[in-house]
Amino acid sequence: MTELKKAPMSGAEYVKSPERDSIGDNASVETLVAEILADVRSRGDAAVRDYSARFDKAELDVFEVTAAERDEALAQLDPQTRADTEFAISNVRRFAEAQLQTIQPLEIELLPGLHLGHRVIPIESIGCYVPGGRYPLLSAPIMTIVPAKVAGCKQVIACLPPNAHKAMIAGCHLSGADRIFRIGGAQAIAAMAYGTETVPTVSKIVGPGNAFVNEAKRQVFGPVGIDQLAGPSEIFIVADSTGDAEMIATDLLAQAEHDVKTRVGLITTDRALAEATLAEVERQLQDLSTANVAGQAWRDYGEIVVCDSEESMIAYSDFIAAEHLQVHTADAQAMALKLSNYGSLFIGELASVVYSDKCCGTNHTLPTMGAGRYTGGLWVGAYVKVATHQWLDERGVAAVAPPAARQSASESLEGHRRAAQLRLDRLQKREA
Repeated sequence: MTELKKAPMSGAEYVKSPERDSIGDNASVETLVAEILADVRSRGDAAVRDYSARFDKAELDVFEVTAAERDEALAQLDPQTRADTEFAISNVRRFAEAQLQTIQPLEIELLPGLHLGHRVIPIESIGCYVPGGRYPLLSAPIMTIVPAKVAGCKQVIACLPPNAHKAMIAGCHLSGADRIFRIGGAQAIAAMAYGTETVPTVSKIVGPGNAFVNEAKRQVFGPVGIDQLAGPSEIFIVADSTGDAEMIATDLLAQAEHDVKTRVGLITTDRALAEATLAEVERQLQDLSTANVAGQAWRDYGEIVVCDSEESMIAYSDFIAAEHLQVHTADAQAMALKLSNYGSLFIGELASVVYSDKCCGTNHTLPTMGAGRYTGGLWVGAYVKVATHQWLDERGVAAVAPPAARQSASESLEGHRRAAQLRLDRLQKREA
């Protein structure tokens, strides 16, 4: 049996501990990204062109994908791939439409004559970063573009690396992108944030990317909005003695093949399952075609933790706040209600992360690095503003002006006091 060692919470011990911290030194990335942003802001298309040649080895005179090129990419798309893409688009669209219906405008008369409310306003322009990655991630444009169109955003542009597979262009087109640009990396974020001669400035940038894209989003935030800062992908599974070691190992490795920095783990109350899963992961890696990536991720960042009680298992899971959290317990629905911190929850062993990653309808752009403690993932609500408004009649002025004036006076804000008092004085004169 594997000798257990303490995990970073009471009541939990490692069967396999991670060898590395997934959050490394980012200083060199930060410096280079700052230079790229400043250069693109200053020189526009010329800088974008230079960085495309330097980082992507792409010599491009024109960045935007033409209508003819869109048609060509669509024509070359395998018919079954197109059907599967349209299936995913339909599910994501229908779920986003259902979510949007839950965000309702509001009008309330809080006091007689004091009317408050809010409107749900689509963000006018959205920039979607579509990563190229190790593989052509055909679901990536669906997750960022489709909810924007459902929300009613007037202009949705997509940027993807110049060397991205043509199927990715087809995916952007089918998802509804108004304009598509062959620009990748930090220079794409800069172009969308600041605008160039050919790329329009957007109001918000969404979509995952590598460390350079993530850092660029962090640095441009303020003048433009961003969805979130996403780190390497994560999957954790909470399981009791009913867990299936083969299925758990399969799901962990499915996510591990994304990137060598993917964080994967099992949290269980059953030591036998922990040992069996460890052995099963090693067995499956022997014939997994992506073992060069998944194996390194497992060695460096994989972990298996045995907890001494269900309460400890829940506490450890909430401490991790995994991007993807699967529940493999005897009563998965009951366990799900006890869990609070995660990006997206997969309830029961039939609910695999891969279904959400690809086509079931929920969004796969999710919080990582513990951000699930305070936020959820990308959804249609990220593409709208809930903006408040108010209006008053004479009764409202009579109710709120006196306390507003008194509070302003107590704060020594004479201008505020006058503004509050003026309407009340005029109202009283008219009534005199």
